[in-house]
Amino acid sequence: MRSDHLRKNMNSPNFSADAPEVSPTPSERVDTLLERLAARKDDWVRTPIERRIRLLDRCIACTQAVAKDWVRAACRAKGLDPNEPRAGEEWLSGPLTTTRNLRLLAEALAQGGRPQLSEMSQRRNGQWVARVFPTSRWDRLLFRGFYGEVWIAPDRAPTQGRSYRMKAADEFPTGHVALVLGAGNVSSIGPMDALYKLFVENKVVILKTSPVNAYLQPYWEASFRPLIDEGVFYVIRGGANVGRHLVQHEKVDTIHITGSNQTHDAILWGADPKEQARRKAAGEPLVDKPISSELGAVTPVLAVPGPWSDTDLAYQARHVAAMVANNASFNCNAAQVLAVAERWPQSEVFFKKVAQALAAIPPREAYYPGAQARYARFLEHYPQAVALDPRSSSATPWTLIPGVPAEPGEFALANEAFCGILAQTRLPASTPASFLEAMVEFANEACWGTLSCVILIHPKTQRAYAKKLDSAIERLRYGNIGINVWTGVSYGMTSPTWGAFPGHPLEDIRSGRGVVHNTFMFDHPERSVVYAPFRVRPTPAWFADHRTAHRLGEALTRFEAKPGLLRLSAVLSAALRG
Repeated sequence: MRSDHLRKNMNSPNFSADAPEVSPTPSERVDTLLERLAARKDDWVRTPIERRIRLLDRCIACTQAVAKDWVRAACRAKGLDPNEPRAGEEWLSGPLTTTRNLRLLAEALAQGGRPQLSEMSQRRNGQWVARVFPTSRWDRLLFRGFYGEVWIAPDRAPTQGRSYRMKAADEFPTGHVALVLGAGNVSSIGPMDALYKLFVENKVVILKTSPVNAYLQPYWEASFRPLIDEGVFYVIRGGANVGRHLVQHEKVDTIHITGSNQTHDAILWGADPKEQARRKAAGEPLVDKPISSELGAVTPVLAVPGPWSDTDLAYQARHVAAMVANNASFNCNAAQVLAVAERWPQSEVFFKKVAQALAAIPPREAYYPGAQARYARFLEHYPQAVALDPRSSSATPWTLIPGVPAEPGEFALANEAFCGILAQTRLPASTPASFLEAMVEFANEACWGTLSCVILIHPKTQRAYAKKLDSAIERLRYGNIGINVWTGVSYGMTSPTWGAFPGHPLEDIRSGRGVVHNTFMFDHPERSVVYAPFRVRPTPAWFADHRTAHRLGEALTRFEAKPGLLRLSAVLSAALRG
């Protein structure tokens, strides 16, 4: 197990220290909005399902109306041309996922908050596993060979929709005002966190934008205008001062944060390290309110040795490169470490192909504050780092760090980079069986966080070592596991849960507590696992070299609002040209 010393030196970045100044919502306005929410919180608990569905449907229409402007604003902020393929990222991670989340929530409510499952099974230990993807014939058509599961917490029943079971029994608990402290990197995070609080946890919401993406406030307000008019949702902007005011406000009952464990600890235990240590030891948090969170991780990509062809190696190299390059690597689930077997004959070829795939992707603007400083810290620790492009004042190049020791406490494994770094390490293994064993210990004990990990495994190896792979998945302490697929896809599906592996105490929060998304509304989820084919054709939409990703993202956004054959044709046309 990790020592206490090592745990103290494992972190995600201190984003709040680098946050830009923004024009805050005046405190009087914040107080007024909180008063309105508090006045509506008990009414929201009693709001009938039929009305909630109508609100969700109207939000879908509003999101469609503002989608193009939303994407253009995000592209402008991130240095992207909205008419070029890379703008597809902003479609996929913004209005598309938000629209899908809205639609799946409406469908769940149409089934009384307990949507029917296509498959439910029990593992040998009695743990329940629910199939949550595909959710429809459209998913099966567009994602052939993909499927996703939610594993229910051991010794718990797979119950769904507690709020709606209570409503059906005419039981109406006291309402709550939830504060959502939004993330600054992905434009759907704040809105979808708010949707979870509103429609799964039954709470009214005030959402504070991150200072990094405060420019999105008008688009989120336009998208969720029906909820604003209902008096159950508001958006405000501001920095640390506004955040402190909200956290301590008497009208705020619960808090959700997406960001950094350092920000979480500053809120809960104080900004001064000595005060934090004293309060943690005494169990005296500054805030005595329920708090949930998603706080990042060092995501490992675990490449199981097997009979990979040259085509396999090239495809998975592009796949890994996409996991690094998406959103300029400013993702909590960006690939940060690539682990292979020490005695896998193809490992060196794979590393070279990953370098070639990354080198083929143009550098991205380092729009997220603090990127240059974080990048410099990694270079200080690793003089052998290989930058694939020249460094500039506006961009940090994709950078490989070869020969990173696979040991707990190693800097590249203990600190989230959030800036296009990919560490390369070798585990003491030569066979699939020995690697599957070694990778569990490595991922659990050496890599900081429990949010996200990816396993790449050839189908022949997957069949031959099915039991060992299944055992490895069971023992991995991660909230989201992708088998042959980046966990960003799990995020975008919205039917799987999204969040850290459960069990972190507030004093050692790491990747956080609780989940979001979860459109099947499970009461006791433990983790989500998404499986995909080893190679996917045509080029997946999230690959960095997709040639029509911007057109595909826009077509998919329209399709998710109202799936149908006519809109499907536009999706297929853009997908096949990618």
